Amino acid sequence: MDFALAPEDEAFRDELRAWLDVHLPPFLEAESLGDDASLSGEASQRRRQAWQRKLNEGGWAAIHWGPEYGGRTINAMQRLIYSEVMAEYRTPGLFNTNGIWQIGPMIIAWGTEEQKAQWLPSILEAEEHWCQGFSEPDAGNDLANLRTTAVRDGDDYVVNGSKIWISSAHLATWGLFLLRTDPTAIERGKKHEGITAFVLNLHTPGIEVRPIRDMAGEELFNEIFFTDARIPASWRLGDEGAGWMVAMGTLGYERVGIASQISILSADLRAMVEAARSVNPTALDDPSLRDRIAKVWTEIELARLLSLRALSKIMKGEKNWPEVPFAKLSWSSLAQTLAELAVDLLGPAGLLARGGPDSVDRGKWTRLYAFQRYSTIGGGSTEIQKNIIADRAIKMPGQSRTS
Repeated sequence: MDFALAPEDEAFRDELRAWLDVHLPPFLEAESLGDDASLSGEASQRRRQAWQRKLNEGGWAAIHWGPEYGGRTINAMQRLIYSEVMAEYRTPGLFNTNGIWQIGPMIIAWGTEEQKAQWLPSILEAEEHWCQGFSEPDAGNDLANLRTTAVRDGDDYVVNGSKIWISSAHLATWGLFLLRTDPTAIERGKKHEGITAFVLNLHTPGIEVRPIRDMAGEELFNEIFFTDARIPASWRLGDEGAGWMVAMGTLGYERVGIASQISILSADLRAMVEAARSVNPTALDDPSLRDRIAKVWTEIELARLLSLRALSKIMKGEKNWPEVPFAKLSWSSLAQTLAELAVDLLGPAGLLARGGPDSVDRGKWTRLYAFQRYSTIGGGSTEIQKNIIADRAIKMPGQSRTS
């Protein structure tokens, strides 16, 4: 396999690096943006909002949306290059990560012209925060088992039920949600039918958002309760009953995005080694720790090659399966392995949490040690992904593992 970049891909990478060289340093030096010390804190969100707007000024916020929607014309390799360069430069996060990478493309694919005009600028220009509401308390890992209902009543739908583990819903004004418009589908054994996608305003009467404090001490995830919430039919995205197709498109973008996060893991490995050199240099002389560093570097490189294989399939017009689920599994494991390695490399300093005067990198590594437990659940749980791969990819003998 030839890993050399095509000339147009090199030009894309060089253009992005040149833009960052000019615009990132003064942005980071701006004192008015505050310290990005808390993922869900107000200072962090102001910083992310300002950074996304700066990216948008240069046409770098939503590169995969297409020029007609404020993005660019790019190929799959350039999307990976974008992630790698952003990780290399350690850029701030986006204000609307879900909106940019997952929800925006679904509105472009399924929305009417009026819906695109109404919602896309809000995402792109960081005017309002967006979230994605799929998971439910009683559905477990089976998304198709969702039971929150939207019953048609004239020009409206009436929504009842609940969602859980909805990231950043307490910050959001809008969100993409899956609701059951045919409550009889599960009883009929057709649970993938009767699901419809909606874009909801979370400030609608009858919608209550309750943050959940997680083991990292943050409130990133939320429960959402719907009690006779009336929403206009004009908020429906796509046809009634087409929600499963919308969901698969959204999760496809999410899982390709997760695969691209491997480049961030590589940058994290370099950063934690540099931090260890500063606060606990003798750790790098420990043969067992050096062996762990070498092993995780090798695993990251293998995961990167797996992502390239998936991208090559996309560029040939083939399905990027099962490489993307495999890459997701690799990322889930590596994220936790790196978090554990970081704390061990930093020694006593690795125990200093966010907010302490001597915490390393503002307590980032200590936080990740707890927070990365989520990586085996988010974007599709590890157990379900393994069952699907065993059943459909390598076709292991035995009873079917998926319904």
